[in-house]
Amino acid sequence: MRYFGALWAVHAAIPHLRPGGSITLTAGIAGHRPGPGWAVAASICGAVESLTRALAVELAPIRVNAVSPGVVRSPLWASMTPASREQFYRDTAAAIPAGRVGDVDDIAQAYLFCLTQPFTTGSIVTVDGGAVLA
Repeated sequence: MRYFGALWAVHAAIPHLRPGGSITLTAGIAGHRPGPGWAVAASICGAVESLTRALAVELAPIRVNAVSPGVVRSPLWASMTPASREQFYRDTAAAIPAGRVGDVDDIAQAYLFCLTQPFTTGSIVTVDGGAVLA
């Protein structure tokens, strides 16, 4: 639903956007660094990145970008037990160059950049503490 939800949301928004307006979608680093059991999530992330680039061309001069976050302290991991979740955060932090997982504010800054930078379109902004490098 993540891919089609993005596609349908953009389709619904187009009549309301002015030239020079901006759309920012959400991808994820699973498209670049999938783990076991992540085939569906990884393929969706890749599809959202391709959708971003295609829409940037099709909808110009409306700008279309995407943010690709890594592991972030957020409700996404709420199904894990608190102890498992904290261990997951520690293990992830130890494995990436930034030495910590992201906070929601880290990711919000990337969205603000995409929405306000008037010369950025078709870009995927990866905010993952270097996880795709590790």
